[in-house]
Amino acid sequence: MSKEPRNEDYRTHNENEDTLTTRQGHPVTNNQNLRTIGNRGPAALENYDFIEKISHFDREKVPERIVHARGAGAHGYFEAYGTVGDEPVSTYTRAKLFQEKGKQTPVFVRFSTVVHGVHSPETVRDPRGFAVKFYTEDGNWDLVGNNIKIFFIRDAIKFPDMIHAFRPDPVTNIQDSERFFDFCSNSPESFHMVTFIYSPWGIPANYRMMQGSGVNTYKWVNAEGKAVLVKYHWEPKQGIKNLTTKEAQDIQGKNFNHATQDLYEAIENGDYPEWELFVQIMEDGPHPELDFDPLDDTKLWPDDQFPWHPIGKMALNKNPENYFNEVEQASFGTGVLVDGLDFSDDKMLQGRTFSYSDTQRYRTGANHLQLPINAAKKRVATNQEGGQLRYYNDKAPGQNPHVNYEPSSLGGLKEAEQTGKEYTPYIEGNLVRESIDRNNNTKQAGETYRKFDQWERDELISNLVGDLSTCTKEIQDKMIALAEDADEEYGRRLREGLAEAKKTSSTAMETAEEMHPLGAQDADRAVKEAVDKGHDAEPY
Repeated sequence: MSKEPRNEDYRTHNENEDTLTTRQGHPVTNNQNLRTIGNRGPAALENYDFIEKISHFDREKVPERIVHARGAGAHGYFEAYGTVGDEPVSTYTRAKLFQEKGKQTPVFVRFSTVVHGVHSPETVRDPRGFAVKFYTEDGNWDLVGNNIKIFFIRDAIKFPDMIHAFRPDPVTNIQDSERFFDFCSNSPESFHMVTFIYSPWGIPANYRMMQGSGVNTYKWVNAEGKAVLVKYHWEPKQGIKNLTTKEAQDIQGKNFNHATQDLYEAIENGDYPEWELFVQIMEDGPHPELDFDPLDDTKLWPDDQFPWHPIGKMALNKNPENYFNEVEQASFGTGVLVDGLDFSDDKMLQGRTFSYSDTQRYRTGANHLQLPINAAKKRVATNQEGGQLRYYNDKAPGQNPHVNYEPSSLGGLKEAEQTGKEYTPYIEGNLVRESIDRNNNTKQAGETYRKFDQWERDELISNLVGDLSTCTKEIQDKMIALAEDADEEYGRRLREGLAEAKKTSSTAMETAEEMHPLGAQDADRAVKEAVDKGHDAEPY
């Protein structure tokens, strides 16, 4: 069955290529008026063209993503270098897309914010998603990450609680920084990420000028079945730019779609954004000599110990033809890997691998991988059947249509031959509910603070004080303790800033009731100003 059945030979009403039709192929001769009894109505139930049109309109939106709802995307290509440093890439991985210098693989990239809804501003203090779908000759590979190279938590069981705390209050529907810090102060592993998010790195200037990262630890597997741990990093060739809170507020007041517009216009103008892809490589294993676990996604791998190696570059050179069909329906999952790429035991990665694809099945149905934006650009043959919105059978040419199972001797599909040596890691241990060893929750946060430029430190402290000043003293004290543990200056400045804020505040810290989104330090004033500055009007 064809994916796009057409028959151009049957036309009525002098139908042309640009003639409007219904989904049944009926030419629409009047798209301005319902069929009614008299020109004033009422309308007849037999208005099939209207019923088809309005009922489809009622269903135009699919459920938005639970996270990463607000996004923009573009098409492009990835070009491999064929090497890792001075070595051929085959030393570490047999993944075909990396092997040959100059080899190009089509990609689709979706950038996003994380916490808020599909039409939220693109200036919010929030991580940014950076998801890349590679349409490789071995099938699709999704590299799903963020702009910040670490994360708030290291165990997937905490993810729903984290997002609940960061999203708007279930009663008021207003994001509340006290809820954010309540969770983070009781989850000390989040402090490194808090340090990044409350610095200017928490508001990238746009999508073109931000880094990307796979965040989690993955594995590469070579032809001999040997594996190494890897981290992925995207570095923008346009340079990196971040915003202060004040700059973001000014931009938001003028254009809350600024990052989407920036990406679209750059590509339309031929100024194609590019990123170079780097990897860090570590021998597989727990590495007890380090003061952190390499599977802990709240930690950076120090680049002086584990250098960045360039392995290719990506360019985005084509905008979507339809936002909904491509950007909104694009589905990504951390479990979508090709031969030569593998999972590590990273507990966040393990949880994401179920959650991401499960979300897509909920949003766009069991057959979402038949949508053109998600479909592999190679042959696909499965024994899968049915499901909502299935529109073609992905069977092999000559396959016996009566056989939708395997194994079979009656002309069904057969297993592929394993070409490289299978990777078979040895796993041993008790089933437990425990955190990983070497938590070391604040050390890297201190190192990050000391690496910041002075203006970045100033902005970080100002932003933290602004939001923490409306939190209870218990939450403030916990956050101060984490900052002091990370760096003496960091903790002292945060403590002094909160003490000063308490002096000048008109409300007691212990009973503060102000609610505001992250970084929106004048939110309460804005509510009052809308009343005070609003212009009176008479009813009409």
